[in-house]
Amino acid sequence: MRVAIDSMGGDKAPQVNVEGAVSAAKEMDLELILVGDETAIKKELARHQTKHLKISLKGASQVVGMDELPISAIRGKKDSSIARAVKLLQEGRAEALVSAGNTGAALAAAKIYLGTLPGVDRPAIATSMPTPTGTSILLDAGANVNSRPRSLCQFAIMGSIYAEYILGKSRPKVGILSIGEEEWKGNELTRETCRLLEGTSMNFVGNVEGRDIFNGQVDVIVCDGFIGNIVLKACEGLAETLERSLREELSRKLRTRLGVLLIKRAYQDFQKKVDYAERGGAPLLGIDSVCIISHGSSSPKAIKNAIRVAWELVNRRVNEHIKEAISRWEDPPL
Repeated sequence: MRVAIDSMGGDKAPQVNVEGAVSAAKEMDLELILVGDETAIKKELARHQTKHLKISLKGASQVVGMDELPISAIRGKKDSSIARAVKLLQEGRAEALVSAGNTGAALAAAKIYLGTLPGVDRPAIATSMPTPTGTSILLDAGANVNSRPRSLCQFAIMGSIYAEYILGKSRPKVGILSIGEEEWKGNELTRETCRLLEGTSMNFVGNVEGRDIFNGQVDVIVCDGFIGNIVLKACEGLAETLERSLREELSRKLRTRLGVLLIKRAYQDFQKKVDYAERGGAPLLGIDSVCIISHGSSSPKAIKNAIRVAWELVNRRVNEHIKEAISRWEDPPL
């Protein structure tokens, strides 16, 4: 299996991308293609032992900045690292892509060069959320600002497939994020989506509230990308604030520091559960290939785990299962 890495994407590129790719190549039987400025990539590779690793380079003379307008950047920078990486998938020279760069540009390039799976109108970013019993999946986390009920139904199908084949959930519970559990609550989008999903064979539980994202009572939480991205960013900010506050308190008092020694393992397990680097990246479901979107501030560990997520999606044939599920869905007249 071959994975293309947008080596120039992210806040600390290409250093973290190269280091993460080297770690992945050592741990997994993969061929990795590092796309970007060859001189800069070779300089980073020289810092590592790469003999016998299946790593190759693909040159790209341009870089899409994190603050650039996605469509304009892709159209104006056809030799950018993200565009070149996506084209490797289009040409069949790679089976998956990992990018920590401009999310909008990655999405635009994927839609332009790869298109969506048959029957899928719009792709969705699916992000993992920690729960007491494991993980739930939230989608869309930012690929679409506006969505129709038809699209949210497709998000539900794709999320259910991901939860089943990647998270190992049997008959995953699917809910629509709303302002109350009662079926009459919400806006027109959520109410109409509920009506449509009630007629499917999915394990649909109806409306769920924000607290249900983390309590483990539901496996797949569906929403439009506007709401989903706000939820994601709010969660990231809360996690950072809690960790910073906790560290300050633990370092302030001797008695507290002694107590930490007794609960060190539990604290480490908690950190691992909420650490973004453990999840690596979020799949862009619905695209006719495998694309993993990583955080712009990803660490080498996060890049390595994003590559692992890409490997899992390809090997567990998630796209094939999505195509089959979408084809079985009776498309409602809207």
